Amino acid sequence: MVRTRYAPSPTGFMHIGNLRTALYEYLIARKNKGVFILRIEDTDQSRYVESAEDAIYETLKLTGLTFDEGPGIGGDFGPYVQSQRKADYLPHAQSLVEKGKAYYCFCEKERLDGLADERGLKKYDRHCLGLDAPEIRQKLESGGAYVIRQLIPDGKTTFHDEVFGEITIDNQEMEDQILIKSDGMPTYNFANVVDDHAMKITHVVRGSEYLTSTPKYKLLYEALGWELPLYVHLPLLQNTEGRKISKRHGDASIPQLLEMGFLPEAIINYAALLGWSPTDNREVFTLAELENIFEPKNISKSPSTFDMKKLTWMNAEHIKALPPEVFAEMALPYLQASVAKPGTDYAYLAKLTQPRVSFAKDCGELVDFIDALPDYDIELYTHKKMKTNPEIAKQALEVALTALKPLADWTHDGLGAAITSAAESNGLSKGQVLWPIRTALSGKPTTPCGATEICEILGKDETLCRIEKGLKKL
Repeated sequence: MVRTRYAPSPTGFMHIGNLRTALYEYLIARKNKGVFILRIEDTDQSRYVESAEDAIYETLKLTGLTFDEGPGIGGDFGPYVQSQRKADYLPHAQSLVEKGKAYYCFCEKERLDGLADERGLKKYDRHCLGLDAPEIRQKLESGGAYVIRQLIPDGKTTFHDEVFGEITIDNQEMEDQILIKSDGMPTYNFANVVDDHAMKITHVVRGSEYLTSTPKYKLLYEALGWELPLYVHLPLLQNTEGRKISKRHGDASIPQLLEMGFLPEAIINYAALLGWSPTDNREVFTLAELENIFEPKNISKSPSTFDMKKLTWMNAEHIKALPPEVFAEMALPYLQASVAKPGTDYAYLAKLTQPRVSFAKDCGELVDFIDALPDYDIELYTHKKMKTNPEIAKQALEVALTALKPLADWTHDGLGAAITSAAESNGLSKGQVLWPIRTALSGKPTTPCGATEICEILGKDETLCRIEKGLKKL
């Protein structure tokens, strides 16, 4: 059975890169009817942020990435928080020492800080590898601080990645990494291997920046006699300036994006496309649709760019796809804040604005002219396509005022018929009258509906009053 895991470190809020990793792990599991696991990797206690762990749970919940095993819900392979598994790691590291695949290191920090190769790069010189058994035993019994290091063998290491194919690394490029730190906690890399094996993980998804560390993982799996999982390394995720997306650099976190008004569905949809492409040119998907079509083989090797403009477009597409009653509920507080006119049909205003906004919070701004006509420049009456300008607009408003004052049928159809007849009788096109009316009634360059709909919303008295104000401006 396919078993995947999202294993974040609670050192800050999730950003789009973290979410992409979680999403791909989730989709691989769901596509293969497997199990998606959440594991909290908190071995680096110096960087632990308490609120970050709760934020991880909340973000996964809001975006629909439901895990099958993990903190709070349990499972057969728990606990799912690494700090609660501390006793599991040292025995495996000691078994590697017994096999000659790892060794104790007693070097003090001052000595390690002074190490550097001919290029000025620090690399451990295996000073403690030559210690004999009695000397090691004496140091351990004295209670001195030590770490356990992996012994990297000579030669080369080759592994297969589902995205980048066969990769070979010269072992000389790798340092004897620490497996167990002086505080008894495992390092991130060692804990990953031990926990992934214990939890029967079949697929590991992570960023391509970790490609060069994967040979160390393979060597550990081989030394421990365990089966290597399939690796799926994702292309670099960068911003529009070409810099890697990172929470350390202050890039927007998922909670911040949600606070800005982005829908969880849009964020998930956009995250899926940051390095992966469907077989057709379609871009808008629900999570359920992604579960059915996602294939790791369609992940690109090339870097992906996180573009806020594209995410905003994606959000608008998901806004349009919302059921009208759902959007109306989302839009209600913004509409009420902008339009307080008694008897306002907010559901109707939501219906008008839904296809025209990128965020629910924008809908109020589109209709705030209903309560109060904003001040506007008469240049708004100029429209090349409608063939209008202030002079024609003045004539059009005079024609409209004459036609609308006696009108009894104040409906969309009745208004349309009266305006069309008046325009034709005065040698004007319908558009040459409708555009000036819409401008006079809204004071805006764009509106979510046409002139006759605005007349209906405002009512006869307010409509005529605003047309007269427009004539005075002109």
